[in-house]
Amino acid sequence: MLIREQLEQREEEILAPWASFSVKSKGRLTDEPQDDLRPVFQRDRDRIVHCKSFRRLKDKTQVFITPDGDHYRTRMTHTLEVSQNARTIAKALRLNEDLTEAIALGHDLGHTPFGHAGERVLNRLCSEGFDHAKQSVRIVDFLEKDGKGLNLTKEVRDGILNHQTAGTPHTLEGKVIQFSDKIAYLHHDMDDAIRGKILTDADVPDEIAKVLGRTLDERLDTFVHDIITTSYGKPIVEMSPRIYDTFQKFRKFMFENVYTNPKAKGEESKAMGVVEQLYRYYIEHIELLPKYLLARLDLGDSRERIVCDYISSMTDRFAIARYEEIYVPKCWQ
Repeated sequence: MLIREQLEQREEEILAPWASFSVKSKGRLTDEPQDDLRPVFQRDRDRIVHCKSFRRLKDKTQVFITPDGDHYRTRMTHTLEVSQNARTIAKALRLNEDLTEAIALGHDLGHTPFGHAGERVLNRLCSEGFDHAKQSVRIVDFLEKDGKGLNLTKEVRDGILNHQTAGTPHTLEGKVIQFSDKIAYLHHDMDDAIRGKILTDADVPDEIAKVLGRTLDERLDTFVHDIITTSYGKPIVEMSPRIYDTFQKFRKFMFENVYTNPKAKGEESKAMGVVEQLYRYYIEHIELLPKYLLARLDLGDSRERIVCDYISSMTDRFAIARYEEIYVPKCWQ
């Protein structure tokens, strides 16, 4: 018996009946032979970890743009924290950890430089719109590996596409990511806001602190424990009504005091200007885009779409360098 088959058999013995089983996967966009060592979802996780888009997350903004400090989160560290929270929940609920981890590691591959600020600019400028979840799926389907894509399973692609609040994941593992994403960013963005002297734990309103906890660790522990105890032994993934209601109040508090705080977002207008100028430049100089993107024109993609592909793939540092190269005059030598 192959090692993969042994691992698939172990899933049958360990996982809950409502978990996603590797042998029951709905398959890939293009059929391919099975691996002898790894079940399909483990294979997807490995493909994501080794792709270029994943490595670029280390230099993409989470909340604070180009922060002066080594300990502020980036899109990469956010992704890893989502993965860790999600695996803890999935393991306790006897769901498929490989599928959960693959979705977690791939959910933000399509994020723009400068975080949601860059996303808003591309969505405004592109007549077809821009959404980072859809872009993440586009990356794994068509853009990675110089246009070949990663050919991931439908379950992983579904979880990536539906990780935002408005999404409807079709697996419980995808639902775990939907919660874990928000838990992670509320936890670490509050930590970064404290580090940046924007907030303190004492600023959290009493009505929230009494329910969720008064410290970072207490709040994270509350969220994870509540999802597990509420969902354990059931074909659901959800929070209890009291915790979920307070969770939403905490999100509102964070949006009002961090995500729209002028002190935290002081450089955001400049970053948005960089993205807009790059977009307008490459629309007029489409021939400068990489060949694998230009090939998408022959497959029916618009100029706007492939310019969004190129700009959204940039790291903060690369976007700034391109902007300076195009618009900032150099000394004559």
